[in-house]
Amino acid sequence: MDFTDEQKTLRQATAYEKAESASIQKWENEEPGVLTQASGFVSKPIVWLAQKLVPQKAIEGALNIANAAGSALADKSDILRDGGVSKISDLKNAKLEVCDGIANSVHNWALAFATAEGGTAGFFGLAGMAVDIPALVTFSLRSIHKIGLCYGYETISHEDEKFVFSVLSAAGANTHAEKMSAITTMRAIQQMIMKTTWKKMAETASEKTFSKEAGVLAIKALAKQLGINITKRKALQMIPFIGAGIGAAMNAQYINDICWAARRSFQKRWLDENCVEVD
Repeated sequence: MDFTDEQKTLRQATAYEKAESASIQKWENEEPGVLTQASGFVSKPIVWLAQKLVPQKAIEGALNIANAAGSALADKSDILRDGGVSKISDLKNAKLEVCDGIANSVHNWALAFATAEGGTAGFFGLAGMAVDIPALVTFSLRSIHKIGLCYGYETISHEDEKFVFSVLSAAGANTHAEKMSAITTMRAIQQMIMKTTWKKMAETASEKTFSKEAGVLAIKALAKQLGINITKRKALQMIPFIGAGIGAAMNAQYINDICWAARRSFQKRWLDENCVEVD
């Protein structure tokens, strides 16, 4: 079917939707986590060592694997079941409360999984960290894809992939300027998707040369940003005896940031496609 979301009739936002819009704005204005900055200040030598042990290339590799896998990272069956729909795109027309409820379940599961994985990896100290960080990046992307499904969005185009990476960048920002840059990019991509027909997406899908080159540069920049952010959070995981607890806590904190970034970003996209301005 050839259509644009611009053809969809927008409606007035409900009280619930207006409240969530305010929460989105609050999230956008929040500074990156204080704990990330504090851990970087207290343990600079350990952070330096951690970054040497888990090089940027390892994170690039995790990003490229997830990028190649795309939406296949996230299973759809439970989303379809919990949403009571036959196809994911139907959730774009569901109530926001329903989408938020499904996303909350995905969020809670992701926290439990990340905590367990981080504790296990942390038990093994340095060796575990080398495996843990690339795995955490891959799981982060899987969580973003999964939460996108909760709001009716699948990764079906290059623009969708860039949107997902922008969410990851916003969640893993080291400064407020980095976060706002990611959000600005995300909004531009969102507008591009909303104004593009499925037919046009198919016609441009083969135009890869520039996109691939730009994509490589974007992946490198994102890998560098995440390398700084994650190793600051997890550097203390290398210390004997406390590594398991630190690994569990830091994984939980990071995935919590990822999931909230995804929820707020896809909520914003959903609201923009369903409601008139809700400020």
